[in-house]
Amino acid sequence: MKVSRALSFSSGSFLGALPLSLIPFAPRELRAAALEAASLASRTLLYPAGMAQERCAPASPAGGAGRDGLVRPGPPPEGRRGGAETGDTGSREGENCPPVLLLHGFIDNRSVFTLLRRSLVRNGWRDIRAFNYSPLTCDVRCAAERLAEYVDEVCASTGHRRIDVVGHSLGGLIARHYVQRMGGDARVRTLVTLGTPHSGTRVAPLMSAHPIVRQLRPESDVIEELAGPAPGCRTRFVAFWSDLDQLMVPVETARIDHPDLDSRSVRVSGLGHLTLPAHWEVAAGIRRELTAGAPHRGERTGRAEPGSAGAA
Repeated sequence: MKVSRALSFSSGSFLGALPLSLIPFAPRELRAAALEAASLASRTLLYPAGMAQERCAPASPAGGAGRDGLVRPGPPPEGRRGGAETGDTGSREGENCPPVLLLHGFIDNRSVFTLLRRSLVRNGWRDIRAFNYSPLTCDVRCAAERLAEYVDEVCASTGHRRIDVVGHSLGGLIARHYVQRMGGDARVRTLVTLGTPHSGTRVAPLMSAHPIVRQLRPESDVIEELAGPAPGCRTRFVAFWSDLDQLMVPVETARIDHPDLDSRSVRVSGLGHLTLPAHWEVAAGIRRELTAGAPHRGERTGRAEPGSAGAA
């Protein structure tokens, strides 16, 4: 099932990627370019803080940060409950949701999800993890294998048999390969992708010398594998794609169009590629998708052992 809807975003963000130099500068494109420039600057400042890999320590029952540096929510601090202007109302909408694993894009790290992570924490999510794969990664399949190991660790440490995953750009493709081609649908309840080239992208032809970039081309074997049959896949897919994503050529490639997948494509209007994981309205949209069909308290299992995946 494929459903598409449109989200139109204001410029009320401080984060986004590369200048939109190839797009005629109408006012909307100027605003998007400004957000992208701000995002690139913020990313540069935050990058060192996200270089270390997080450890999968057991979930902390109370709010606050554990020894592994993972931030887990208590009640929102008095006077800092957010509001309509940020979409963070301090609600507990995510209280019964499974853990969320965040997966960054090419040559990036977990720091890209600083705003999204804060939004989830402030709205009740109890376990939010982030996985750093190597910036030297040259194969989507190898990264997916490492992701599979990390997901097992998250399930074992939290006691959940299934989790939700949010992947930006290449991270979304790695997660989809794990879910669709490696049996990861037994572990992943919902996969949300942001600006992911599900059908391949033709941007920057000269970069095809890099092996991972070649795997992002429409004719690559990775893209062809993902276009193949996927009967019985249990994961729900949600793809956010933007009409101003300068790294998706064409922009519709970030949609998911697959007859066997339970998928939903959400059009974002007026944001660039790197702004997607760092804009508060996108964060609000992600929260809505993650709470759709959230498990009840009784669906949380006891400690799950690696290799014992099962549907929640």
